Amino acid sequence: MIDPPDPDAESAAHVALSWHEGDMPYSEEFGDFYYSRADGRAECRHVFLGANRLPERFAGRPHFVIAELGFGTGLNFIETWSAWEAAAPQGARLDFHSFELRLLDRENIERALSTWPDLSIKARKLTETWPDQPDGDVLIDFAREDKTMSLHIHCGLALEQLSAATFVADAWFLDGFSPARNPDMWSAELMRAVAEHTVEGGTFATYSAAGWVRRNLQAAGFRVEKRPGHSGKRDMSAGVLIDAPERPADAG
Repeated sequence: MIDPPDPDAESAAHVALSWHEGDMPYSEEFGDFYYSRADGRAECRHVFLGANRLPERFAGRPHFVIAELGFGTGLNFIETWSAWEAAAPQGARLDFHSFELRLLDRENIERALSTWPDLSIKARKLTETWPDQPDGDVLIDFAREDKTMSLHIHCGLALEQLSAATFVADAWFLDGFSPARNPDMWSAELMRAVAEHTVEGGTFATYSAAGWVRRNLQAAGFRVEKRPGHSGKRDMSAGVLIDAPERPADAG
């Protein structure tokens, strides 16, 4: 089992990152890619947006809360932003909470997202407001006349940060590095904290179908099912919270 890294041991400016096949970001620390080598954007649509039924749920909700384990390059956030902007009613608000151990710097986010030129406008809006030295929480509000959206990245160990958080989410993206490479991001304790910060009937989706991950989610109160994975991957997991645990007094 990999020992949890010390978030104070190195700053975000020293993320152990390399690039494969041109602009495919790879974490040297966890030995895994930041998104699917087949097509990270298509995987986001299939796994996180599709399995959480987000476009259709956005359409009927004036306020929606999404939470994510693993901000990475921001691809999931930008793809969600696009789907919400297209589907949500006028006056709607989206709160997007993400948990990340080490934040990438502006240049690396720009490079990773440059794979998809049609995302350049939203990518630029994100990076223009990105901190020069991202070594703590990031809070960004994106507003337009008819809709508002906030991004809150909780920087540090996910279990510690989530335990201190006060929101409850309508949907979760579980997108940490591979469970085999980063088991702490999928632990029973963290999955219980996810459930504690989910509305009853709220959903989750993840590319992982690892048996012990599904069992941890089931133990936390989710009904879990396997679904066809993305781009030749046999299985993924999705589910709904049916047995909500007692929430911390300040959650919600």
